[in-house]
Amino acid sequence: MTMSLPRQAAPPDEPPPRRPEDRRHRNRRRALTLLIIVLLIGVPAGYLVISANQSRNSGKDKEAKYSATGLTAGYPSKVQRRLYQVPIPHPADRVAYYETNNWKTSRLYVQFRTTQPGLETFLTAMGVNRSDLKRGEISVGARDRRITGWTFADPGPWWGLHHAQKNPAPTQDVVVNMSNPVLPMVYVVSRTVP
Repeated sequence: MTMSLPRQAAPPDEPPPRRPEDRRHRNRRRALTLLIIVLLIGVPAGYLVISANQSRNSGKDKEAKYSATGLTAGYPSKVQRRLYQVPIPHPADRVAYYETNNWKTSRLYVQFRTTQPGLETFLTAMGVNRSDLKRGEISVGARDRRITGWTFADPGPWWGLHHAQKNPAPTQDVVVNMSNPVLPMVYVVSRTVP
């Protein structure tokens, strides 16, 4: 008996040959490929450039701020005002400040012009009264006057107070120029010991 071998199946039909790609389809495929490349490489690179410029500009602003060697026009930050307990009243103009820091003492120098009610508000928020101001008292020391360029000469009258507080609260020296009683000019030196 002869054994019969199973028949081998016929090879499957070959898939039909692809027809050549037309020009329109090829152009669309290339445009899609280009778009994907731009999105994957170009967009992150653009963000990197923008971020680098912002970072560099921020560094320049900080450098200018911390390289100041005298009073700078403008308000101190809210954090500085809260830390040194210097509540600048509203309305106030001619506002300028300067901060110094070292391992022993940190100081914030602030000057501003305000109204009589603004002066009352400032003194009350600091924890003192109008009656604590003494006529003719220049409580800001010579060292602090040299740093800021403040000269407490005529015209006056000058009123001042020294507001000492227990650490860690700051100690403040305040001088008020009442030559214009409607718009007094206020000078403050607030010191903290870290």
